[in-house]
Amino acid sequence: MLTIDGLDVLYGRSQVLFGVSLEVPQNALLCVMGRNGVGKSTLLNAVMGVLKPARGKVMWDGRDITKLKPFERVRAGMAYVPQGHPVFPQLTVAENLAVAAESIGARVTKGATDEALDLFPRLRPLLPRKAGFLSGGQAQQLAFARSLVARPELLLLDEPTEGIQPSIILEIEDAIGQLHKARGLSIVLVEQYVEFALRLADRYVVLDAGEVVASGEAKSLEDDTVRRLLAV
Repeated sequence: MLTIDGLDVLYGRSQVLFGVSLEVPQNALLCVMGRNGVGKSTLLNAVMGVLKPARGKVMWDGRDITKLKPFERVRAGMAYVPQGHPVFPQLTVAENLAVAAESIGARVTKGATDEALDLFPRLRPLLPRKAGFLSGGQAQQLAFARSLVARPELLLLDEPTEGIQPSIILEIEDAIGQLHKARGLSIVLVEQYVEFALRLADRYVVLDAGEVVASGEAKSLEDDTVRRLLAV
């Protein structure tokens, strides 16, 4: 479904990614792991078109989308939940979801918002509340639900457990599991919480200093192996 081929990404004169190549098969859940600052978020931003690569290609279902704008990638079937549970704080929870639906237009069918809320029932009584008054966990769930309104075929998640209370982490884990196993959604998950990642992923990639240093099937990994890889 998604192929990244030889991706180089720079911030000014500083290169962050060096020839990164990977594949996300249809219905797969790929976890991208690595220490802080190795280029994980940069990779997701390049996949979504937020950052323009210096070299390399991003292929979506056999089509070169390297030059497409972020909104064009969303309309093609991709969705992104960036790090830091971003929401529109001045809008209500309901308005946040409505903005997502309106931005996609014809792709959103009736019931998409209800389906998203079914995964995060805590949000239903909060629909009239301004998003700026939500807790961190509630805001993360809203950012997640908002991305699902478009009914994407590929979901990119950047550190969904960061700064979230344990009870919400379990709910997010359950939602990701349902989306992947029950609905067959393809997911790329950037995650520092190793145990969380390995419970969900069926494939993994480890980045170090902007390069892929290990990859394979998650079932072949032991926890101590992961920790060794992340310590390189």
